[in-house]
Amino acid sequence: MTLTRTASTVAPPVMEARRWISGVTFPPERPLLNVSQAAPVDPPIEAMRQEMARVALEVPSAHLYGPVLGLPELRAEVAKQFSEAYGGALTPENVCITSGCNQAFCAALETMTSEGDEVLLPTPWYFNHKMWLDMIGVSAVPIPPGPGLLPRVEDAEALITAKTRAIVLVTPNNPGGVEYPADLVGAFFDLARRHGLKLLVDETYRDFDSRSGAPHDLLTREGWDSTLIQLYSFSKAYRLTGHRVGAMVASPETLAECEKFLDTVTICPNQIAQHAALWGMQNLGQWLGGERAEILARRAAIEAGFPLLAAKGWKLLGCGAYFAWMEHPFNEPSDALAKHLVHDAGILALPGTMFTPEGDAFGKKGLRIAFANIDASGISELFQRLAAIS
Repeated sequence: MTLTRTASTVAPPVMEARRWISGVTFPPERPLLNVSQAAPVDPPIEAMRQEMARVALEVPSAHLYGPVLGLPELRAEVAKQFSEAYGGALTPENVCITSGCNQAFCAALETMTSEGDEVLLPTPWYFNHKMWLDMIGVSAVPIPPGPGLLPRVEDAEALITAKTRAIVLVTPNNPGGVEYPADLVGAFFDLARRHGLKLLVDETYRDFDSRSGAPHDLLTREGWDSTLIQLYSFSKAYRLTGHRVGAMVASPETLAECEKFLDTVTICPNQIAQHAALWGMQNLGQWLGGERAEILARRAAIEAGFPLLAAKGWKLLGCGAYFAWMEHPFNEPSDALAKHLVHDAGILALPGTMFTPEGDAFGKKGLRIAFANIDASGISELFQRLAAIS
């Protein structure tokens, strides 16, 4: 019997993990530490919510269908700010707005693949990328992790076949946290161009990159838009997760193809959310800088506190943006360990098996910690609980 498209992939990992805590009682002296999902738990700041309320009350068009590719003013602002940040020369015609960055990824893949094609994904991979490829009948070809969780160009090139259509990079990385060096991103661009492939660079967490300046030079390269598709999310920067607003930077020709998909799925992005994202880009630069500083402080707390776990045999393989990727010292696989942590330590974390191919040895030893929603004291408590596990 042929599997349906949805039956061909796994259950949503974050929702699956939430089922592990159903019916479990966590005592007041040891409340649940939820480090499973990389999303802000606070609402947008009050000034942004006031702007959203104003738009809802005073802008009648915000309640109607809008342009499929997004609010023209927001597309123009993204083009302007990305041009300044990356040193390129984008126009609004290079930008479309989507219902979250996941939709941007789905739309991009629809423009370049057919059933039976292949896309290269570095492992550990972002599980929603793998799930979408499963559902459209495209094979996700894993690129094994190199030192520092960085994919190697030579490993990727060895995997390219006549069916390969694209290479996907996520930087700063989900789930590993690592920031891909500019020369590595550039080398993957060169590889994709040399083989006539697309390079998708998902920069959902770019606002929390520890480096100053542009993280790569791809938008300055001649003819970049024949190879590069760049993805972005407003959700993490402005706490707009529930409002679903993302962006794609690509050639006008690619966006014209995306328009067909987007019109069929959502018709247009959420209008009020787009106004909020535009207001945020124009007014919250300093505030966002403070958010970035706090995330970097939590990253520093992870690194400073890790010797406690290192003494117990744990290894910190990646840390940055919202994430830490740890290798555990136990004989049991990470999917079993993660369930035991709920009961034995009051910790909800995602196992490495959710980010790697089935049976992958690397995934069995891995644990992803999403630390954006625990402060330095919470990180200390997390490490104390993990260190007590035997």
